[in-house]
Amino acid sequence: MHILERKVRDAAEAGRTALIPFVTAGFPTPEKFWDVILELDAAGADVIEIGVPFSDPVADGPVVEAASIQALKDGITLRGIMEMVAAHKGEVKAGLVLMGYLNPFLQYGLEKFAADAEVAGVHGCIVPDLPYDEAEEMRSVLKAHGLALISLVGPNTGEERMALYSEVSEGYVYVVSVMGTTGERGALPPEVPEVLARARKMFRVPVALGFGLKTPDQLAAIPADIRPEAAVFGSALLKHISAGKAPADFMRVWTEA
Repeated sequence: MHILERKVRDAAEAGRTALIPFVTAGFPTPEKFWDVILELDAAGADVIEIGVPFSDPVADGPVVEAASIQALKDGITLRGIMEMVAAHKGEVKAGLVLMGYLNPFLQYGLEKFAADAEVAGVHGCIVPDLPYDEAEEMRSVLKAHGLALISLVGPNTGEERMALYSEVSEGYVYVVSVMGTTGERGALPPEVPEVLARARKMFRVPVALGFGLKTPDQLAAIPADIRPEAAVFGSALLKHISAGKAPADFMRVWTEA
């Protein structure tokens, strides 16, 4: 079993939802970023997604986009992220996933990236602009170094397409709640139960739900038999931190639910 899947399964066996916070690399400042990672880890994160800043983040809402643009201004690069994670290897218990667009990985070199990521202690990647039909090379290179390429599916992903992703998925499958960009929402779209039911039927790996999550109440409204094993939250967390609040306080809302 892949380590990312094990992290999510361990949470389920403990009777709770696995928590997957997302933070853009270098946020809120390059100096404070790793302290945020350590605090999220200590506060109960099972997996932490680190966003790789990119100049054209087409799947990101305004909060994540602003964080990405600021990170680029601050000189954050994929190479710098890899060096930082490697320098702090072993400091966090959570699984580590890099979430970014394809171009920075290609510029780095897929084989070199995968080898460096393995050494640094990265466990997987999410690449929003890499569809199934074009992902085989990256998936194979990552897999050779023990990294999972996390699949993204959404309301427009039918069973046949999910079946293709299911055959190659490791770690967990990321179900996006809405077609569009990231960002917190007061309520999840009405089609979420349908796509979750489809994903639970088609995937053998755990299901994580993201894009719009802010509070545990949103998950509680989903029928228990299709409720995701993991919750991914980014924009709401970034806004919380931007307001000068502690990451642990945001996590506490989820761990005490």
